[in-house]
Amino acid sequence: MSPLAAAPAADPTLQDFGKDPWWLIGGKVLVIFVFLVLTVLISMWVERRVIGRMQLRVGPNRHGPFGLLQGLADGVKLALKEDIVPRQVDKVVFVLAPILSAVPAFISFIIIPFGPNVSVFGHQTALQGTDLPVAVLLVLAMSSIGVYGIVLAGWSSMSPYSLLGGLRSSAQVISYEIAMGLSFVAVFLFAGSMSTSDIVAAQHDTWFAVLLFPSFVVYVITMMGESNRIPFDLPEGEGELVGGFHTEYSSLKFAMFFLAEYINLATLSALATTLFLGGWRAPAPISTVWAGANSGWWPVLWFMVKLWLFIFFFIWLRGSLPRVRYDQLMKLGWKILMPFSLGWILLVAAIRAFKNEGYDMQQITIVTVVVAAAILGGTILWEMLRGGEGEEGAAAEAGAAPADPFAGGFPVPPLDAPHYHGRTAGTGARAATIGTRSEEVTRGTH
Repeated sequence: MSPLAAAPAADPTLQDFGKDPWWLIGGKVLVIFVFLVLTVLISMWVERRVIGRMQLRVGPNRHGPFGLLQGLADGVKLALKEDIVPRQVDKVVFVLAPILSAVPAFISFIIIPFGPNVSVFGHQTALQGTDLPVAVLLVLAMSSIGVYGIVLAGWSSMSPYSLLGGLRSSAQVISYEIAMGLSFVAVFLFAGSMSTSDIVAAQHDTWFAVLLFPSFVVYVITMMGESNRIPFDLPEGEGELVGGFHTEYSSLKFAMFFLAEYINLATLSALATTLFLGGWRAPAPISTVWAGANSGWWPVLWFMVKLWLFIFFFIWLRGSLPRVRYDQLMKLGWKILMPFSLGWILLVAAIRAFKNEGYDMQQITIVTVVVAAAILGGTILWEMLRGGEGEEGAAAEAGAAPADPFAGGFPVPPLDAPHYHGRTAGTGARAATIGTRSEEVTRGTH
């Protein structure tokens, strides 16, 4: 028999963990570490090739076959570059910040289930590092600790751009992590547990992405906000903040921030697969036709396919969407996602209560869909009307007291009126005149 023999189909439970020998626990940790490092290297290559194809470019094609070693070459280059530490920084915090970002990213993946129970060298074990009664909360806790690294990096750099990037990241994570946690509540109600293995077992008939589609949509939006990637990469807005919180970092410290970002990308994708797409379970057509699709080592294949579909989704959004404004980002998190998530949780809790009382679930589902659609439509309509009134009020106020674009001597035209008709302003011995159509600027000396 092979050392890695397939075992009969068996879903892991919380009681199955904590019984493995030390060598098997160490082997699991090593495999997860190597898997994350390889996933980062492959994700970098896939991202560059896919976005290059979307933008009619070639992408990396020099290092290794098809450019597969480009990520490894970049890692070696960053490790060997000169490590520059600015003179005025807080050196202790400056060094600890990238470590605080990278280490929690590795820890989060330990509770992700890759497959069912299998036999490894004659020992029955689950294809999962470990599991906890509150395993999903561990991921939220680690992501919160990772933000400390970003905030401390911006604060210790003694740079205004880095500080603004760190503050943006803290505000962004607070708003979107709350909405993400609310999207998990409906999953906990249906699964009856916060354990990742129990949540996967609860999806043996229907995925939660179907039963709890609104929660799935909210999670997809919030995981983009958590990842600090386009369209929500405001902490790294190079057009505004040069490079954001890691502007003053170089060499291996910058590489650790880079590593943490891509590991979080894989962790968020794996968590979405576990909570909403059935985890390691095969899709419905395969699982119904093939009885052994969810046993042995085959579930690892289904898990990897779902994981990479989510990673490709991240890459596709980065190559398609522009960066949003910071006020739009905060408005989406606090005014739309959170109220909607709270209302959806109330509906889900009511559905579960009616089901426990023995009511007809078909009628309850129809009524729920109608109520949810009415609430969502009314919310969108109210926001549109309220936004229009706000814009009209701002325009009226601007018409009553127009701002002087040349106050202080700097000719900065306002956003809502790009053409000024023959307006002239002088500062000292200089004057600036902006024409209406030719937009020529004439400067003279009095």
